[in-house]
Amino acid sequence: MRSRLRVGIGCGVVAILAVGMPVLRAQAGGGIFVTPIPNAPFSGTVRVERTVIQPNGNNLQLWSEREIARDNQGRIYNEFRPFVPTTTKTLPDATVIHLYDPQNRMTEYLYPQRKTYQVMILGRPPATDTPDDFASPTAAAGPTSEFTRQEDLGYRTIAGLQVHGVSITQTLTAAESGTGQQVTVTNEYWYSEALRLNLVTKHNDPRTGSLTMTVTQIDRHEPSAALFGVRANYRMAGLGKPSGR
Repeated sequence: MRSRLRVGIGCGVVAILAVGMPVLRAQAGGGIFVTPIPNAPFSGTVRVERTVIQPNGNNLQLWSEREIARDNQGRIYNEFRPFVPTTTKTLPDATVIHLYDPQNRMTEYLYPQRKTYQVMILGRPPATDTPDDFASPTAAAGPTSEFTRQEDLGYRTIAGLQVHGVSITQTLTAAESGTGQQVTVTNEYWYSEALRLNLVTKHNDPRTGSLTMTVTQIDRHEPSAALFGVRANYRMAGLGKPSGR
């Protein structure tokens, strides 16, 4: 059942990324989930490439980049930047920055354009494994689903790190797809055990388009401590609703 749900979630991620200003959520923008684990510092850039199939059948090509980081304490930094057409070479500034400190379960959302931030305390510690956990050693030992086909893609090296790949395929009947034709939806994950996160995720749905996220420019040194704090010129805009996530 898990695999069937995750294919559906992949479709949901595309919808989330289409929103200009994401709401308060576990990590801003629905991008690469940075696990809040200690003793594995790094920083990197997430390259996001998206193809949207429009109602007239034309493809709209979009891209974005977001900076992510985690320090030795497990604190995370994750930002959201809007998509722009691939013909545009300059990205807009970040619209949301998400900070999280696992020691006090405090989540902060910074809004650079307004110089404001919101604070929320999680009711319980978040997961220390990525939600799209299909290619990790733990996932490999889990049960399979009768609704999807899972293929082990083996190991390869990305940015100097060994990663393990898994492909999840779900075939929808003509009645289920809503198109009158059989549709195959695929999701692909390349997981780094060293960093405990997916370095590459790919989603493809012939009805809506595709989404690829790749972590690049990985630096495994300790990031600057200033990255994980609220900027001095920001003002608090309120408290977020407490979350159990």
